[in-house]
Amino acid sequence: MVALQSTLRCPSCGHAELLSMPEEACQHFYQCNHCGFWMRPKPGDCCVFCSYGDVPCPPKQREKLGRGP
Repeated sequence: MVALQSTLRCPSCGHAELLSMPEEACQHFYQCNHCGFWMRPKPGDCCVFCSYGDVPCPPKQREKLGRGP
């Protein structure tokens, strides 16, 4: 089963927020609601959830399950 929520933690201030993830796409930018820092994926990651979330994005989850991107 693919999770559709992830807790995103800001690398600048440490603020954590539970967010819904797009089901069929990667989210490339997110602005922290606490400090305003713009998160971008780390090199090699497809989105902010793969870099800063406790659950990777749905396309990566499906890929890991062998069900394509």
